[in-house]
Amino acid sequence: MEMNDIVLSPDPRLREECAPVEEIGPELVELVERMKRDMFENGGCGLAAPQVGELIQLVIIDVDYTSADDYDPYVLINPVIVEQSDTKVPYNEGCLSIPGITCEIERPDHVVVEAENLDGELMRYEATGDLMCVCLQHEIDHLHGITMFERLGPRERMHAMRSYQEALANGAKPGDTE
Repeated sequence: MEMNDIVLSPDPRLREECAPVEEIGPELVELVERMKRDMFENGGCGLAAPQVGELIQLVIIDVDYTSADDYDPYVLINPVIVEQSDTKVPYNEGCLSIPGITCEIERPDHVVVEAENLDGELMRYEATGDLMCVCLQHEIDHLHGITMFERLGPRERMHAMRSYQEALANGAKPGDTE
């Protein structure tokens, strides 16, 4: 199921392992522009290609924008977490593909990610204890078929799934959080 061009859980595409990007060409640039538009229009701070139905390893992230004037997402192609801390901290996360709820997820409080940009250059992103740190991990999870639900314990997962169904029934759409 899709809403506002965003694939919604429990769509099976969100549970797929994504293929590496083999070539950076016009089609990929076009997809990035579509993802930028979709993320901005839905008020997100990160978006992975499977969330728009494309099963490739592509993520965009912008955790700092306040308006269209300063909106300029990072583009991460084939991102890999190359380093992470052992210290985990809770963070209340939302997801455009699971609108209407947030879930408290424990994640490492420091990550280093390597990825290519649209120019094919290898980039390194490092984040500690902030939204960027969480967003990098959340979006990379999407590339491996992992949603917020899979990061929860069994009891929390059942509660979150019930809350999500209620939110959908009440008209939640991408960008809505509780």
